[in-house]
Amino acid sequence: MADLRTLQGRRILVVEDDAMIAMMVEDMLMDLGCTVIGPAASLEAAIGLASGDPAIDGALLDVNLNGASVFPLADDLRARGVPIVFCRATAKAACETLTRAAACFASPTAKASLPTP
Repeated sequence: MADLRTLQGRRILVVEDDAMIAMMVEDMLMDLGCTVIGPAASLEAAIGLASGDPAIDGALLDVNLNGASVFPLADDLRARGVPIVFCRATAKAACETLTRAAACFASPTAKASLPTP
């Protein structure tokens, strides 16, 4: 298991359209010492946050934002060298079909499951 202390001080973009999950993820990241950017509930809001912040250390992205794919944002962040973790509301097996991610988690997820960027 990764040492979660390495997350302290990291700036993490959170993109999640479910308000309860977004608050839970925000709380977990803050408990780990992260600075949370967002959360953003739409692709447009997420792109605005990401484009206005050149110092993002990592991103947790919901794959489907009210029917909009998060992949355009993911592609931009990856081009900038930002590590990404995708989150899905479906079973973990569905995550295996995503080839653009270093990691994918079913959403919501437990704090112990969060990777380090």
